[in-house]
Amino acid sequence: MTEAAVGLLTLKSAHSVDETVARVRALLEAKQIREFALIDHSGEAAKVGLAMPKTQVVIFGNPKGGTPLMLATPSVAIDLPLKLLVREDAEGNVWISYWSAQALLKRYGLADSFAGNIAAVDAIARQAAE
Repeated sequence: MTEAAVGLLTLKSAHSVDETVARVRALLEAKQIREFALIDHSGEAAKVGLAMPKTQVVIFGNPKGGTPLMLATPSVAIDLPLKLLVREDAEGNVWISYWSAQALLKRYGLADSFAGNIAAVDAIARQAAE
């Protein structure tokens, strides 16, 4: 695991980008967490003639978990729903990056008691990378 910015966690995945994203999506479904969007940055780049390594973002959450945070501090909505970035580097390694729950709480001055509301992001990232 590496940390590029304070609170931004990055895990190496044992799978391709497509397989890692599929694993994330399966975990979300199994945990009954709603997937709001899948953004395929590299696919969109290809549509305009630009090449980039495979890069996708999965956006997901649970209104029961996120809404209390937004009620306590409305500006946290800029970082919710939760996101996982899955990308391939120049050497073909695949990485999953995300903001840790603790980093989000600290950034918005939220109490530690809210950690459980968004802690699923870590478990999903780790399980998808295995």
